[in-house]
Amino acid sequence: MPSPPISHPTSLDISARIRAQEAHIAELEAALWDGGLNESILADYQAAFRELESLLGTRPEGDRRHHFVIVIPVADSPKQLHACLDSLLTLCRNYGYGGMRQGLFRKVSVLLADDSADSGSIERNREIARTFEQSGIQTEYFGIDEQLGLMQRLHALDLAAIVGVHPRNAFGHKGQAMMRNIAYLKLAEMRSQMPGERCLFYTIDADQQFMVTVATPQGARSLYAVNHLYHLDRIFDRTEARVVTGKVVGDPPVSPAVMAATFLEDVISFVREMAACDPKQPYRQPFADTRGSGEAAYHDMAEMFGFRAEAEVYRYRCKLDGTPDNATCFVEFSERLNRFFHGEHPTRITWYRYQNVDDSVQPARTVYTGNYVFGMDALEWFIPFAPLRLRMSGPTMGRLLKSVIGDRFVSANVPMLHRRTLEATGQSEFRPGVVSEQQAVALCDEFERQFFGDVMLFSIEGLAVQGFPASQWPRRLVAETLDRVYSDMRKKYHTRQELILDRLDQLRTLLRGDERWWNRSALYAHALGRFEVFVENLERNFGEGSSCRARIDSEASWAAWRERQLAAIIGLHADQQTWLQALDVLSRSGPER
Repeated sequence: MPSPPISHPTSLDISARIRAQEAHIAELEAALWDGGLNESILADYQAAFRELESLLGTRPEGDRRHHFVIVIPVADSPKQLHACLDSLLTLCRNYGYGGMRQGLFRKVSVLLADDSADSGSIERNREIARTFEQSGIQTEYFGIDEQLGLMQRLHALDLAAIVGVHPRNAFGHKGQAMMRNIAYLKLAEMRSQMPGERCLFYTIDADQQFMVTVATPQGARSLYAVNHLYHLDRIFDRTEARVVTGKVVGDPPVSPAVMAATFLEDVISFVREMAACDPKQPYRQPFADTRGSGEAAYHDMAEMFGFRAEAEVYRYRCKLDGTPDNATCFVEFSERLNRFFHGEHPTRITWYRYQNVDDSVQPARTVYTGNYVFGMDALEWFIPFAPLRLRMSGPTMGRLLKSVIGDRFVSANVPMLHRRTLEATGQSEFRPGVVSEQQAVALCDEFERQFFGDVMLFSIEGLAVQGFPASQWPRRLVAETLDRVYSDMRKKYHTRQELILDRLDQLRTLLRGDERWWNRSALYAHALGRFEVFVENLERNFGEGSSCRARIDSEASWAAWRERQLAAIIGLHADQQTWLQALDVLSRSGPER
């Protein structure tokens, strides 16, 4: 008797099963976030995506979704880099985007752009690249030798205003913006290697992870609860977006230079609460909520960005297990205070708020350079004014993108978890502009770059409203804009400094009263000492006689910055033309063999 014919699933059968699985995932997602996080559902949610990937891989037409090239600049931060790549690997294993072939995830690869200067860090980063390649993530190490080789191919073009000028024997520590621009040139070169691929370039920071942090009654939970790659692929397929930015949760994306006033307000409230309590009574943990997340509650001048200034203080959540008493939490809080100078805001954490990703897509104005995605056609936009090494380069770029492509520049609810410090040390591995010597921390370089970064941002914002960069502006009008913004920004910073000084006085008074229980026992001497170090560091960086303040008040300093910023803005149009020429050279020639 002949064997019955084998029945193969039709395209219609597969499509129906895919739609059914997507509906199942939507139901699981709703249940996962119903009334808050239902963590018990997370494993089923991730498994449902893996099942969907199996179905997508069986389509007769094949899997035509985007291949993601994850671009990670790193400078002397191998521990943070390892954690970042490990999170990418875990994300791929949990959700299975694109499936695997020959032991590698088919639609995910990494370009590791090394800006390290320390030889030990460089070797460690090379080793990390090899490790994750062996674990399943195709990883290309793009080190200093490779960067110099690429730049040599472009020697006929003047790219100094885009990638800077650096001696060959000291090519590390160029800064994130210049390193990104060089990495984007590498992406242009790589295009010829992927003629049949639909590529998306996903640029992130080494101190970030593919997780979200969620406020729960038990405290913070960091989870792989967002399928970043799946959602971003859909956005580019289903919308007209050319550039998509996510945001960050966890640590804020700004400098301590613009967070001191808000943190001081919370520290004063904490100390005042401690002064009024019985040290042996249980600490009253704050209720878990997400207020301020997305509203820049950590920023001293949030109103500059259109956010309402927070009227309430934020209570500290003690990170100890169990039910610690007030005295124990006083000590624990003192141990975290000086992490602030390395980028943490211990009281105003940005939490993940669930919103369906498709529904979250909206026009944007700020690029989060540590979390944005673009296609090959958007390589024409580099990080502007990179050699100035200013902070706020992402918001500045965002204002330009908004001016040029309007609503095709969007944001979506696909945040990355930002972890600026190592738990063991309370510091970043490498942070330019922050100088630590024992317990003393000097922020002046970062402070200066933050201030003049704000001047550049709001100057560009004003110019963009009037048609820049599509229309070129006369030098005189650009100069007038810079002068006006500088004057306004200086007033805002001075007002904020007065607030900081007032709050410092309040904190000193609260800490030093003889009647305080922490001053009546030697048990709390170390904790009190850490509070004093915190006060001293604030005074050093924000006090009346601080060199940080002198840098932004100096007429000579402003004259120098004004000239550099003016030249950069006036030269942007020419820089764009040079950039396009560079892309053309690299796209036509392909990678050097």
